[in-house]
Amino acid sequence: MAETRTEALHKNAEGLDIQTPDAILSYLADAQIEAAKVVRHAVPSIARAAEIIAGRLKSGGKLAYAAAGSSGLMALADALELPGTFGIHRDRIAILIAGGDDAFRTLAGGPEDDTEEAAAAVAKAGLGKGDCLIAISASGTTPYAVRAIEEAARRGAATIGIANNRDSALLRQAQTAILLETPPELIAGSTRMGAGTAQKIALNMLSTLTAIHLGHVHDGYMVNLMADNIKLRDRAARIVAAVSGRGTDEAARLLEKSGGAVKTAILLAAGAGSADAAEKLLEGTGQKLRPALSAIEGSKGSNAPVLIKTEPEKGQQGD
Repeated sequence: MAETRTEALHKNAEGLDIQTPDAILSYLADAQIEAAKVVRHAVPSIARAAEIIAGRLKSGGKLAYAAAGSSGLMALADALELPGTFGIHRDRIAILIAGGDDAFRTLAGGPEDDTEEAAAAVAKAGLGKGDCLIAISASGTTPYAVRAIEEAARRGAATIGIANNRDSALLRQAQTAILLETPPELIAGSTRMGAGTAQKIALNMLSTLTAIHLGHVHDGYMVNLMADNIKLRDRAARIVAAVSGRGTDEAARLLEKSGGAVKTAILLAAGAGSADAAEKLLEGTGQKLRPALSAIEGSKGSNAPVLIKTEPEKGQQGD
């Protein structure tokens, strides 16, 4: 196997083991910063991928992640937070990790070569036309990830590949390729470090932009969060208060009236006649809060019913 960038020796690696602890940690910190910087070069491809994912989710499709090893942990972290942060239903998200549930305890290396398991996992997830799969591999050659993307594409799903080596098999197979060309690792091949950092940043960007396209973010607030603990219920009330200009006590009352739905509570504060009316208004604006608020404001001046169907204004597609 030819040496790839992720297996090459870092410029500061020679004599690393005899450096002082402070020097070693400084090299490690600098390497993380170097890795993070490369994500900027992937912004156009991340933007394309987010638009594809949002379109599939908006049409009722699923989003799946497929990876092995450290890349699998990056995928897992992103996927598991989508329901709580952005209110994307758990049954719309699939996590395919080499080794299955055992990977959460051992993270053994062998399963990453199991292409049959990858194909079976794609089939079990029911991926097909209308769905989307993100496959992640630092080397871009991990058999599990490559096979998963091949099988998903064969079944008609949109495919997105994230890898840290240029012209790798994963990126060639993906319909949308995201190259994160990180420098060699300070510990050669230890891609849980720089490559993993870049993957985590890219996935954060990808899922956040997807959520913005879906209308789950308004002025930097997560207006579609799932408030299922004390902290998040308090956050939901503060979001309603901040966007609507109401006090937190009133915001909490409106949240109770809306069944905990932040967007609905904000629209009630703005003048929607009922929770049902607010929800129908959101249906008409593609779940986007800003045009729904504009519709309510416009109806006040024209005495028109609040349940006006409106299209988002130009320039507000992601609001």
